[in-house]
Amino acid sequence: MVDWSVAASAGAYLVRGGPVVPREEAERAVTELRDLTVDAERHVRALTGLGEGLPLLPGDVVDRPGWVRAAAAGLDELTSRALPSGPGGPLTPLVAGGAGLQTGVVLAFLGARVLGQYDPFGGEDKQGRLLLVAPNVVTAQRAMGVSGRDFRLWVCLHECTHRLQFTAVPWLRDYFADEVATLVGGLADSDGLGTVLSRLPETLKEARRAKSDGSMGLAELLQSPQQRAVFDKLLALSTLLEGHADYVMDAVGPDVVPSVATIRRRFTARRKGGGLLDRLLRSLLGVDAKIRQYALGAKFTKHVVDEVGMEGFNAVWTSPATLPTRAEIRDPQAWVRRMH
Repeated sequence: MVDWSVAASAGAYLVRGGPVVPREEAERAVTELRDLTVDAERHVRALTGLGEGLPLLPGDVVDRPGWVRAAAAGLDELTSRALPSGPGGPLTPLVAGGAGLQTGVVLAFLGARVLGQYDPFGGEDKQGRLLLVAPNVVTAQRAMGVSGRDFRLWVCLHECTHRLQFTAVPWLRDYFADEVATLVGGLADSDGLGTVLSRLPETLKEARRAKSDGSMGLAELLQSPQQRAVFDKLLALSTLLEGHADYVMDAVGPDVVPSVATIRRRFTARRKGGGLLDRLLRSLLGVDAKIRQYALGAKFTKHVVDEVGMEGFNAVWTSPATLPTRAEIRDPQAWVRRMH
């Protein structure tokens, strides 16, 4: 479906260069980001109770083209599980190359904005890689006018939480990959336009019902019931993972990140900014939807921790059956009633 080598090359070529900074400042940022991941993970473990006995590892600091290439490799590994390998038809290389070029454009846009990422399928051993994009971290910190060390540690807290989610919960990585494979495989095997058109009348009715609360986008409404069931599980999981990480990075507190309140306030305001074109692209690419996930998932996490404590919250990691549903993400008390 996608030639990921084309995506990586195109994205790395198209991504904008980072900020111009004095060499000493750049070296300090890179060194701190790499070293602070170890400190950050200690704090995350102390707060969450996850990861006892696991090795404490530094993160990998990359530039923008480095992130694009790593993201393409991780997506290649993830999607290759879902799709059959083989030579395909005579037009396959052309179609895959075109899709790779389009994907490269998207990765170039994101590569100038992503601060960090834990890729559970990245690295040479395909067992996971924590990435920190130094030029983007420096750009954001300068724009907000906040402490460099505090902001770098704050970012590391978020990404280390993601790393612990996948390394301390042994079944999560394969569960996530299997659900993605089911979704992608279903999309690849669908009957195409005819199937979509046959569902259009019911889709339009459902769109009118969903319009009042904005709960569904058009892409969701065009999915088959089977596809939507898988999509709902993945959306609930990703909202939980992002919200949990956002909760943790703030809950560690001012003893660790003295200016955390200022950083959160200015960072939230910055997320809403940008010019008209930037906001349009973010909306089209789902970036704004992802930002809403942070808030919704953090609200779920805070509610549950306030109700039953961190140990009670950690019941979410017991098995796939204990993960919150999409409805429970919006109604955390329903998950508390089911689990406790």
